[in-house]
Amino acid sequence: MSATDGGERNGQAKPLIEVNQLTRIFGRGPGAVTAVNAATFSVPERHIVTIVGESGSGKSTLSRMLLRLLEPSSGSFTLEGKDVTKLRGGHLKSYWQEVQAVFQDPFSSFNQFFPIRRLLEDATGVLKQKPSASERQHRMEEALRHVGLNLDVLDKHPHQLSGGQRQRVMMARALMLRPRVLIADEATSMLDASLRANILNLLDDIRKELGMTILFVTHDLGQASYIADYVLVMYKGDIVEQGDADKVLWNPQHEYTQRLLADVPKLHEVSA
Repeated sequence: MSATDGGERNGQAKPLIEVNQLTRIFGRGPGAVTAVNAATFSVPERHIVTIVGESGSGKSTLSRMLLRLLEPSSGSFTLEGKDVTKLRGGHLKSYWQEVQAVFQDPFSSFNQFFPIRRLLEDATGVLKQKPSASERQHRMEEALRHVGLNLDVLDKHPHQLSGGQRQRVMMARALMLRPRVLIADEATSMLDASLRANILNLLDDIRKELGMTILFVTHDLGQASYIADYVLVMYKGDIVEQGDADKVLWNPQHEYTQRLLADVPKLHEVSA
């Protein structure tokens, strides 16, 4: 996927998520730390939006607020115009059917005593109507097919799988709910280079096949250049630059973005 193509699509897509002045402050008084400062942006439907920044930039705090795993100090965000920050109880459960996550370390996210079948079946617990055994089986087969895994993994335990397989299982668990939005927070950082490329390609395939919107959180601008339609660059809690991927990556305006690009030396090389 080229960043240029993504940028062209970006102007035509309607916003699915709109974030307005979203802020998170930890602590009080002189020792208070602003982890995210008045973040404002839109996430277009069926696009891959990448939030990029080094450790401590606030990107994971931002993603956890969007997952409602962390309450904002101020500001708001909406999903199709509905204020998600006001959702509670069953309404919040419904939101989690629409928005799912893939985290950095799948091994610590799984109960190691459960086989993959149980881990996938348990994901349907947030659904309003409990699916039948045949429906759960259908969802498992469908989810595993989308992430490129065979059904024989269902009877295995997490420790019996490779790192790449575990990450794919985590994606399958998210897909069990057939969400509209997938938030992948450093989903490739614990994998080696070849597996990272596989997972990035998989995310793009999922977006295309399922019409999903993906928020990809990473410290690696090289990965952002590979997958993003739209890029947000965070530095010390602030979004210092944002725009279509081709614009940000090929003509960065902020010095921090320029510094990140310096660590991706091949990004601007043009082959003869």
